[in-house]
Amino acid sequence: MSETLNPEVRIGRTTHFINGQWAAEGGETFPVLNPLDDSVVAHVAAGGRAEAEAAVAAAQAAFPAWAALPPGERQRLFLKAADITERRLPEIVKIMAIEGGASTTFAAFQIRLSAAMLRQAASWGYMPYGDMIRSDTPGRTAMVTRKPLGVVAGFTPWNGAFYLAWRTFLLPMAFGNTTVIKPSELAPLSAGLIHAEILEEAGFPAGSFNIVTHAPGAAAEVADVFFEHPAVRCINFTGSDKTARILGARAGQALKRMVMELGGFNPMLVLEDADVDDAVNATCFGAFLHQGQVCMNTRKVYVHRAIHDGFVEKLAAKVRGLKAGDPIDPSVIIGPLINDRAVEQTHERLQDALERGATLVTGGKSHGRIFEPTILTDVPADAICTTGCDETFGPLLVIEAFDDAEAALAQAQNTPYGLSAAIMTRDQARGLNMASRFDTGIIHINAPTMASEAALPVGGVKDSGWGRSGHYAVEDFTEVRLTTMGSGPGRYPF
Repeated sequence: MSETLNPEVRIGRTTHFINGQWAAEGGETFPVLNPLDDSVVAHVAAGGRAEAEAAVAAAQAAFPAWAALPPGERQRLFLKAADITERRLPEIVKIMAIEGGASTTFAAFQIRLSAAMLRQAASWGYMPYGDMIRSDTPGRTAMVTRKPLGVVAGFTPWNGAFYLAWRTFLLPMAFGNTTVIKPSELAPLSAGLIHAEILEEAGFPAGSFNIVTHAPGAAAEVADVFFEHPAVRCINFTGSDKTARILGARAGQALKRMVMELGGFNPMLVLEDADVDDAVNATCFGAFLHQGQVCMNTRKVYVHRAIHDGFVEKLAAKVRGLKAGDPIDPSVIIGPLINDRAVEQTHERLQDALERGATLVTGGKSHGRIFEPTILTDVPADAICTTGCDETFGPLLVIEAFDDAEAALAQAQNTPYGLSAAIMTRDQARGLNMASRFDTGIIHINAPTMASEAALPVGGVKDSGWGRSGHYAVEDFTEVRLTTMGSGPGRYPF
């Protein structure tokens, strides 16, 4: 492992941010490694129970003032953070490349989407948060209002790190909650520490947001505090369904809310009347953005047999033209997978499919941690990569021909996941009809499974979690309060 750093990349802060202060340098640290070559990106503070307890206490103390802050003041802070985020785009792109293997395309997309979400959140303080309900009791007024929960603790992932971390902060904070964030140890800069720098510069009050980082294998101490501390009223998690089951059980024991966005096995249906070139472009983007390491990546494409061969031929030609290499190079589209285990899993699932009789159309090899974008056809239903029971977090795409669109629709939903899906067709009425029968939180017609905008309510059903982003998150991060008021003496039975 090399200590050589790219001199053009400014790393910034690498310690915890608690109650408006960066922790002093010199404590215990752990190395964050570049997935391309294991060179050291930064040495980051390794925290535990003490730091987590201090962060929760700071968020608890800051909550009353943050919750009471006028919406115009909150709006000013969010808008300033958006401007800072856009100003810092070039340097953040480089950090995301060396820390998480994100291409310039993917990193810049996340940064612009984050700025847009910050500007969206700036208006949420002015949302109507209540109702008047007519009471059956004469002279009594009933008011239903929403109030923030208190402290929300968040777990941010390494993939899509920059945008998903903003979502973890913003959604609860926009509705008056304070936050404590535990970034993934694989990308603590992109998944939290850069955000703390931005929010600090924007002038957010001390304690309204807090960051605690930890070494690999040491997440339990921080998580324990989140579940045990009574001030934490909600856990906000983005990650795998396997981890979510463990955390969800703990949340149930502690009687805490939990908001989750989990994995997906996201299918695309390409009907016989689809624009083939458009479908090819949507598939290539949806399947291979960030090397297939995003929960909304397209995993399987069902193509009508009448256009199947031409579709596969065009897609394979486009995929072979995707440049792979060091994502610090702006022309690179395919960077490294996050670690050796990700490479091994992709190889294992590819080999399993080939041994069962699948056809390799293109790809199939890895060079270090860079795995070639891979397309398979003729994959048997019992191959791991096509069962829909466990997503492959890598650039492995399965294409299947179909004759009956209704049968393909049924097969595409034979999965415990329900995050995103897509339908490509020129017949919009038919597309809407089929979309209405997809059991997913997101369905796109003539767009990839990866389509995303700041204002849209992203989230899944079934094993893909619960809760939504955008202003719909008000349902997750506030609670309903009923207040009644009488105008005269009450009448009672005794």
